[in-house]
Amino acid sequence: MLKNCPNLIYTKFDWGNGDYEAAIEGAGHVGDKEIANYLIDLGARVMLYVLTMLGKIELVKPVLETYPQLVSGKGPHRYTLLHHAKVGGKDAGELYAYLQSKGLNDDKFQLREIECK
Repeated sequence: MLKNCPNLIYTKFDWGNGDYEAAIEGAGHVGDKEIANYLIDLGARVMLYVLTMLGKIELVKPVLETYPQLVSGKGPHRYTLLHHAKVGGKDAGELYAYLQSKGLNDDKFQLREIECK
């Protein structure tokens, strides 16, 4: 599909209530490193959650030190950075411990259902 429609790599699906997801985000929250790296190689927009799943501590930690409020960020489907570190397995183990040291203990946040008019 990407060969025929290369802009699909940037497309996001609207799951509703502000929950948008691109393919790379899906790969990130299910822990599929092979697909994530494949999409990055094709030029997908990289995000903190995917970098966390990939265990890229040298990239993630400086961002979180500069913007500590992002530790509490809500990723696709409300999954946290801690969830992404968990599905990253041993490659993301150091990030998992780092996130816990910053007080992050939840895998997923609850969002209020709101109706925007």
